[in-house]
Amino acid sequence: MSKRQKVGVLISGRGSNMLSLIRAAEAPDYPAEIALVLSNRPDAGGLERAAAFGIATAVVDHKPFGRDREAFEKAVDAELQAAGIELVALAGFMRLLSPWLVERWAGRMLNIHPALLPSFKGLDTHERALETGVKLHGATVHFVSSEMDAGPIIMQGAVPVLDGDTADTLGARVLEVEHRIYPEALALIASGTARLEGNRVVLTDAAREATGHLIAPTLLNGQD
Repeated sequence: MSKRQKVGVLISGRGSNMLSLIRAAEAPDYPAEIALVLSNRPDAGGLERAAAFGIATAVVDHKPFGRDREAFEKAVDAELQAAGIELVALAGFMRLLSPWLVERWAGRMLNIHPALLPSFKGLDTHERALETGVKLHGATVHFVSSEMDAGPIIMQGAVPVLDGDTADTLGARVLEVEHRIYPEALALIASGTARLEGNRVVLTDAAREATGHLIAPTLLNGQD
């Protein structure tokens, strides 16, 4: 197998999506390794969880930087560079990124959003999905762009919105989808079997056959 890509995961909290990436990367044939977990919050629960797997961790607290986002991001970038990071995965990193960091990692920074983009950008996605009355909801893995929740889409997974759903029950099903598609999407990018062409992510023929779908069909009936 070719060299595994070094991935840095940025978190602000407990890191459940981070954990799904770590577990996927334990497989010897996975094309990426989680080489660093970095948080802007010293008390983020995900730091301890990552350390338990023997993964290097770092903290760049945003508070001392005040409103100077770029200075904060340069400190984050310095940690990523020192660890030899090649791809960045945002996993509940609750900071708006400046154009400086987005451009520096263009085509190499992924994010996961709890909605089927371009619908429901921003926060409170499950509540808004219920209010709107959509019949399908889900999650999207995409490249990070200068516009929030708007970068090229790599993979999506969908769940039904049920009549008795609350934001919590719907969110729990969406989280299961997130944990499934984020490792798959990262593997596609790390292996080079998915690539950016303009504003679209295109799969190679081999990847298309192996993946089989961008919408997770077994999740549509809620049985997965």
